Amino acid sequence: MIPPSLSVVASTLTNACGVGWDAVRATLREGRSGLRRFDLAWAPPLDTWIGRVGTIEAVRMPAGFAAVDSRNNRLAHLCLEQDGFRAAVAAAVARHGSDRIGLFVGTTTSGMLSTELAFRAWTTGAQEPAQCPRLARDVHNMHATTAFVRHRLGLAGPAQTISTACSSSAKVFAAAKRFIAAGFCDAAVVGGVDSLALSTLFGFKSLDLLSAAPCRPFAVDRDGISIGEGAGFALLEPDGGGQVGLLGCGESSDAWHMSSPHPEGAGAAAAMRHALAAAGVDAAAIDYVNLHGTASRANDVAEDRAIRSVFGTTTAASSTKGFTGHTLGAAGITEALVTIAALADQWIPGTVNCASVDPALGSTVVRESRAQPLRIAMSNSFGFGGSNCALVFGVTR
Repeated sequence: MIPPSLSVVASTLTNACGVGWDAVRATLREGRSGLRRFDLAWAPPLDTWIGRVGTIEAVRMPAGFAAVDSRNNRLAHLCLEQDGFRAAVAAAVARHGSDRIGLFVGTTTSGMLSTELAFRAWTTGAQEPAQCPRLARDVHNMHATTAFVRHRLGLAGPAQTISTACSSSAKVFAAAKRFIAAGFCDAAVVGGVDSLALSTLFGFKSLDLLSAAPCRPFAVDRDGISIGEGAGFALLEPDGGGQVGLLGCGESSDAWHMSSPHPEGAGAAAAMRHALAAAGVDAAAIDYVNLHGTASRANDVAEDRAIRSVFGTTTAASSTKGFTGHTLGAAGITEALVTIAALADQWIPGTVNCASVDPALGSTVVRESRAQPLRIAMSNSFGFGGSNCALVFGVTR
């Protein structure tokens, strides 16, 4: 049995694969991609595929929260209502007190879409801009979703929003670990929420990073990413008795380029080595790596080189972005929770849409989901500007 740094007591996950763990697990096991051809009624057409949460338009905010209604907060609310998560947090509040539970949430979009649509309505003469200051304060600002989640869960401890591009909701685990170790809180809710928005969709289009087909991580014919949306949360407690625990976190910032990774994956490799050292294990102990695996030409090459420099070419690895799309600020929590589920279920998710692995890449990419004994696994998240985070999880009971 491995002593955990922090035990994963409860979790919940929602994305294009489905709402809640049962739906997400079923989609992953069956190898069905959750991506769909671009179909957003509020956006100009794009020749791409997206990972949309299909029920989000029908979600209504709970009583008392109408003033903070946004796509991002609806997504957070939808996710919080699944998998008995709110009840698990309520039990933790009873154990520790609401002021002793921290909250750490990663996002990049927050409620940006609400402001985008309001600005468009103003510029087209459909409405006056009177609501824009309120949107900026209550919905668009980066802490808006964290504030909503904090009030919805009844928490009164430290609360922090992390926005470091695509590593945002991986870094929440490291932040929670530090806060608990420093004595600022006794337990923590960590999470990430990002929703589809005009700026992200058309921003990545302007960088020529969107694929016209479902994204194909590590495939020989990969040609870009598919943008997705999602939300996930986990409750972490020291000695909490969960089946899987957080063993170590590693972070780095290589600042190689604003949007391109270091060509040799130097910062990514550094984060992985730091995570292994923090967990007190060597590379040979890792049974599975959940790749960042965006399906862009350059990113997959850089990550492959980093993986090979740390692990060699034999460690099983896969990317789940072909299922969910790249959920940006929610990618870290999404893939961390999938890694935790893999350990709990003794199973590796496949790399959907990858018909043939690029022969120029040397990592051992698992293309189809399979059962496999797992004891320790790593989840990678790498963001623009060289913001890197690797997390090591292990079976603890």
